[in-house]
Amino acid sequence: MAACVTRVELAVSCRSLLDRDLGSRSDPLCVLLQEVGGGQWAELDRTERIKNCQNPEFCKKLIVDYYFEKVQKLKFGVYDIDNKSFDLNDDDYLGGIECTLGQVVSSSLFTRPLELKQGKPAGKGTITISAEEIKDSRIVYLEIEAQNLDKKDFLGKSDPFLEFYKQSDAGMWQLVYRSEVVIKNNLNPCWRKFSVPLQTFCGGDFNKPIKVQCADHDSDGSHDLIGAFETNLTQLQKAGDGAPVEFECIHPEKKQKKRSYKNSGILRIKSCKIEREYSFLDYVMGGCQINFTVGVDFTGSNGDPKSPDSLHYISPDGINEYLIAIWSVGSVVQDYDTDKLFPAFGFGAQVPPSWQVSHEFALNFNPSNPYCQGIQGIVDAYRQILPQIRLYGPTNFSPIINHVARFAAHSAQQGTASQYFILLIITDGEITDLDQTRQAIVNASKLPMSIIIVGVGAADFKAMEFLDGDNGVLKSLTGEPAARDIVQFVPFRQFKNAPREALSQVVLAEVPKQLVSYYKWRGWPPVKLPETKSV
Repeated sequence: MAACVTRVELAVSCRSLLDRDLGSRSDPLCVLLQEVGGGQWAELDRTERIKNCQNPEFCKKLIVDYYFEKVQKLKFGVYDIDNKSFDLNDDDYLGGIECTLGQVVSSSLFTRPLELKQGKPAGKGTITISAEEIKDSRIVYLEIEAQNLDKKDFLGKSDPFLEFYKQSDAGMWQLVYRSEVVIKNNLNPCWRKFSVPLQTFCGGDFNKPIKVQCADHDSDGSHDLIGAFETNLTQLQKAGDGAPVEFECIHPEKKQKKRSYKNSGILRIKSCKIEREYSFLDYVMGGCQINFTVGVDFTGSNGDPKSPDSLHYISPDGINEYLIAIWSVGSVVQDYDTDKLFPAFGFGAQVPPSWQVSHEFALNFNPSNPYCQGIQGIVDAYRQILPQIRLYGPTNFSPIINHVARFAAHSAQQGTASQYFILLIITDGEITDLDQTRQAIVNASKLPMSIIIVGVGAADFKAMEFLDGDNGVLKSLTGEPAARDIVQFVPFRQFKNAPREALSQVVLAEVPKQLVSYYKWRGWPPVKLPETKSV
């Protein structure tokens, strides 16, 4: 593995986007992709969607690991989002650019014309990207309310929202936060507690000027300024312990016109706290072990392993899609597990001597000790078991998910960030126990575990995509939502001609975020805390 030099955050804005919506402006979102080899692109991050806006300044920054020694090809795509699905294929493309991360980080402002395809401009649309190194892992948490804001709407009161800007070294104001929830019809709003990385908020400089704007939200995008003020983090930090800090919201034009003008309302900072945010490497280097378990689908829909049409057929060069998936994911994960002993199970086959169908049998036929020595041990066990079992059905995922969840639950009782569990399920996609699997995933979302599903073969995988909570929060049959998104689904066919590491990069991309989100949710620091560097 190349050593990651640093992480950078990319601020994105666009001008003069194409208008794809009838009767209103486009609702843009920007997605960032990175080439992972063989012409394959993997999504790294995406901004929020901004409604009715042809000149968006996106608030959410795009995070990317920067490797000096690698040419990192990036693709920025801007889409008009008119539905709730995560998939961008059903949204209008407003244009994009391809560039390298090196080009972006070596320019203070990187501006390019957007193209619909190579050589075809997207009207007069442009995209501007600026990069900033993330040197600080602290987070600013703020709680804010307002009093007596000016009434801006003719028939109602105001629908206030907040925007925070930091001043760049060149003196320009850059958006760092926009409140998500617009509070409808309220001149005395109390916003939900929110957080911004300290690096994004002020670049780690507590005296850097910060401009706070309060505006009245209009659905057509023509928001009206209520008032604004300037401050810095040092002043904001004085809030807390029941002693808020108050600022007058000033509307500059009103102040000029009326001598008697006082303010357009009071903004009250109820609390401002700065906390350390731990990274994936903080947890791993702090002693967190990653436990890897494999579940292999041996149901009849895979086809007879002796037939070359079968997904379990081992080709003359000794491989098939199941083996490639085990190798490519396992070879990365094994580095984070000291004992290199991996439990491996099969499901959906008739197993000797009773020939009963089993939904969690040890690949080494040793239920009391299902551990294989290294990834090679899993491969050897798989090859040995194939001729000894009968592929059957149905395809039940929940038993193997619940099996790993029992270990994860036992580990979680220790109350420390010492063990995290990854379950790799390789399947041809015909799932039978969807409702029980949904419940098993919702239960597992409260535990230190992630589930990776690699789909082999040519099935449509609709059920797998449903389990991957990208299209919204996965819910159990009773309506209980998952505590966090823990499932990553990838169809193997997208990587058939790509280098082997491309599959593992995409499959494992979510795991660090999922691990960090679990321990953050539990409030557990790394077992061994990292040495704090002075910033």
